[in-house]
Parts: sequence; structure tokens; C-alpha cells
Amino acid sequence: MNKILILLTISVFLISCSKKETQTQPNIVLIMTDDQGWGDLSSKGNTNISTPNIDNLAETGVTFDRFYVCPVCSPTRAELLTGRYHVRGGVYSTSAGGERLDLDEITIADIFKEAGYSTAAYGKWHNGMQPPYHPNARGFDDYYGFCSGHWGNYFSPMLEHNGEIVKGKGFIIDDLTEHGLQFMENNKDNPFFLYLPYNTPHSPMQIPKKWWTKFENMDLGLQNRDPEKENILHTKAALAMCENIDWNVGRISEKVKELGLAENTIIIYLSDNGPNGWRWNDGMKGRKGSTDEGGVRSPLFMKWDGKLKAGKTIFEIASAIDLLPTLTDLAGINFTTEKQLDGVSLKPLIMEENPEWQDRVIINSWRQRTSVRSQQYKLGWEGQLFDMTKDPGQNTDISSENPEIKKQLIQAKEKWENEVLIELTEIDERTFTVGHPEYKFTQIPARDGKAHGNILRSNRHPNCTFFTNWTGVEDKITWEAEVLADGDFEVEIYYTCSAENVGSTFELSFGDEKIIAKITEPHDPPLTGMENDRDPRIESFVKEFKPLKIGTIHLKKGMGTLTLKAHEITGSQVMDFRLLMLKRI
Repeated sequence: MNKILILLTISVFLISCSKKETQTQPNIVLIMTDDQGWGDLSSKGNTNISTPNIDNLAETGVTFDRFYVCPVCSPTRAELLTGRYHVRGGVYSTSAGGERLDLDEITIADIFKEAGYSTAAYGKWHNGMQPPYHPNARGFDDYYGFCSGHWGNYFSPMLEHNGEIVKGKGFIIDDLTEHGLQFMENNKDNPFFLYLPYNTPHSPMQIPKKWWTKFENMDLGLQNRDPEKENILHTKAALAMCENIDWNVGRISEKVKELGLAENTIIIYLSDNGPNGWRWNDGMKGRKGSTDEGGVRSPLFMKWDGKLKAGKTIFEIASAIDLLPTLTDLAGINFTTEKQLDGVSLKPLIMEENPEWQDRVIINSWRQRTSVRSQQYKLGWEGQLFDMTKDPGQNTDISSENPEIKKQLIQAKEKWENEVLIELTEIDERTFTVGHPEYKFTQIPARDGKAHGNILRSNRHPNCTFFTNWTGVEDKITWEAEVLADGDFEVEIYYTCSAENVGSTFELSFGDEKIIAKITEPHDPPLTGMENDRDPRIESFVKEFKPLKIGTIHLKKGMGTLTLKAHEITGSQVMDFRLLMLKRI
């Protein structure tokens, strides 16, 4: 768990400056959207949408035309944070613990923080919730948002601030941006690293009316290459969400100018995977979840006034694994690590006109579907070979005409699987951590629990779910946990309970320690979300859960099973359960 052993040296030097003034280290603003496709921008030729502020980043900065991420959310985040393929960091799923980034990984925030930067992340984390997986333990001084893979409500939702449950203010992307603006204001005289992992246009497809009105009755001029697959309502909602993102990007850009930081701030913009629906994506094959081009190609814009050539387009392939070495290089941070970086610094491509650059391959892999991308060719996960310069839509398999090229890419795939994929163990033996001695709060959500007996999860997509149908005394909820240090913890549960079911008693236990508590007050709000959904959701609906302090428990360091079970049920069920919160006292 000791990341300091990984980081051997970090040295910072000043970038070259004039005799009259000293150039400080550049600030970093890294914006990543969630499920926005390469084609969800007007600068990419999508006439269904207008994104002038994001387009301006391309016009006044550098564009990477062939930039690749992972097919889904948490792997891309892991690669961005570490400069390493996600499987090296133990990320194999998007929920139930498989999204967590191994504790021996050093993050980009660790490096910038060690180099003297103030660091913050506001948005969807998706690489672990309980410390030391929590963003505050991965190099970020300040964190506001949610750690799960998706959230069920975008309007003043339950969020967290540095581990403590809080209530959001207004539409979530506007709220996250507001925190980013304040962070820049507070740190305008010091170097800062700001990470804004927005959570839209990921479903549920919720967007304020002022952004929805334009699209509600619009006739879309462009559609997916397989139009019979497209859900037009979903597309319209996604585009409306992207226009809201664009407005917030404009707020970020204007704040940088207002603070006089434009010539000393690098703004980066990308998405975490392909589009979350079948919509226009310039004829590319595949969508989110696919290792085909449409599932893994992302926009990437980088702006640094006075330093980067405005309007420059880079056609060499690049990847999320390249962001850590690139940004540290641009910031003048030298560091060494025992871990092998898979990414390379893109600085020569960014700063030089005709750099020497060696052709490379980039691997995309998800759920045994691995594709290999070279500058010209792509080996698809089903074994086809495509010439991506002549056939960007992956329509024609050219394997028979190019056996030697196919052989080389197959060898690259097998080498990667034998040297990199092998690092991902088949059995995840990591427990859910509780009570880190350096952090006050530990959240234990329903998402991470296992239901026994009659108890049901509110939806098969676990990230923002609750447990219901707790009808028997043999029913229980368990978490395989590891208490990291002895201590006393004040415990709250977040529950709902109808008036006729008030009075049930229940127990929380770990080892020989337990608390017995009783539901004494009804709290029975309705399910919500559907009133704000522009397209019917597949995830769980949500409701306002009430916190209830149930007492103090002493936990001893070690592994065991954290168990929540009923003692006596007075009505038809105990409660609906959303979250345990443990506060070290």
C-alpha cells in the first residue's frame, strides 16, 4: 500500500523564461466527459449539434485526430491516471470492486502534488470509493462528486465532499464546474492541477429544459450508419447534454482568461469512450463497449496560449496512456518509477514541426475482445484486418492480401496478452477497506454489498442501487472487509421505511463487535428520476434516503465480514437500505 516506495524521485525545474520575468509551472485543467462520442461535436462535422466553446479549443490549440481510450469508463480513468494499461492496475470491471485501481499504482495527481501543485477532482471518480482507493488518497487534495460508475439523479443529488455526504446544488455538471471555477480562483497564485471528470452524457438521460427545448422537436440531419438501431430520443438527450457541457467548458475557458492565466494554463479535453448510443459518429463501426474504432476513438484537444500552435492537427496515433508522461513533460516534472509506463510523451508531436516519431501499436482490450491499432492498420477483435486510411469504417477485411501485416499485428497482440494482460489475476482477492487511519469517513454502499435471502437489489446495474424486500430475519447484507486500523466509529445508515413498517430492530456486526438499533421514524419518499428522464432509463430509480445514527462500534484491525441483519421485524419488511457511513472518532 505504500506508494512512496514506488515514487523514487521527483524533481521540478522551471521552464525556460525571459530575463524580465520568471515563468511558473503551467497549470493543468483536464476535462473528461462520460460516454461522449468522437462525433458528438460540431467541429467533427456533426450538424445536429453546436459546440463552439469546445471547438474553440481545437481552433486555438492542438487536435489529436487519432486518439484512443478504452471501450468503457473505469479502464480509461485508470489509464489516464497511471500512464499504464488498465489491466496492470487491476481494473477489470465497472462496479462491485472491479473498478478499483491497485494501491501500488502511482497516479498523475500523486506526481503533481509531490511537485508542489494544488490538486482537485470534481466529478465521477470510478476507480474506488473507500480509502485508500478514494481520490483523496490518490493525490487529490480536494474531491467533490461521486465515486460510483453512474449516478441516478442529476438535479441537486446526494454527493460527497472529501468523503462526507453532502447535497449537490443544481444541475450536476454546472455544479461540478462551479467547484472547478472556485478552485482556480483560490489557487490562482499557485500551480494547480484540476481534473474535471464530468458524468454526462452517460445515462440516465437527464438535462434541464433550457438545453432540451432545442432538441425536443428537432429533425436530426445526421444519423448512425445503421439508422434502424438508433434511438432518436436518446440521441437528442445526449446531444442536449453535450451542449450543456460545451457551455461549461466555455465557463472554464473564460475563468482562465479572467484570472490572467491563459498563457500559463494547459486545457485538455477528451472523452472516456465511444458514444453510449447508436448515433452519428462519422460512419465508424462500434459504440461504447466495443474495441472497434467507434468504441475507442475520442476527441483530444490541448490548448496552451502562446506555447502551442493554434489549429495544429496531429495525425499520429496516441492514447490515454500517453497523458501522464505528456503532461508531466510539458510541466517540466521529471520523475522515475519502478512501474513500467506504457504511454509515451507526446511533447515532440505537440511542440515540434517535423519530429522523428516511431510507429507504434496501441492495444484496446475489454472482456476478451482485443484489437490492435497501428498507424495505418487495425486488427479487429474477431481477427479481421482493416486499412484505416482507406477504410475507416472497417467495412472490408484485407487479411488475405496482407498476410505479413496481419501476422505482425497478431504477434503484437499475443505479446501484449502474455506480458500485460497476464498481470490481471483471475480472482480478485481485494477486500473492501474500512477505517483507514488517515481518513475520517468510510462509505459502505449497497453497490458493494451482497444480498442474502429475500433481499433484492433495486436494479441489475449496481452502481447507484439500494437493497429492498428485506422481509425475513434470516435475510442479511454482507461485505467482505478489511479494517485497516483499530478504532471507534460512529455509524449512520441511510434508509427509507414506511409508517406501517416502523419498529424493526437490526444489527451491524464485524467479528465480535456489534450494534443493535431500531427504526423509530418513518421516511417513505417516492421513487424519482422518471420526471427528469428525457429517455427511459435502464438503471435504478432513486429516492431521498434518510441518515440515522445507530451508535458507535469498536473495530479491530483485520479481515472479516461486515454484516447487516434483522433481529425483529414488526411489519412486512425492515427497510430499504442505501448506505452505511462509518466516521472515525
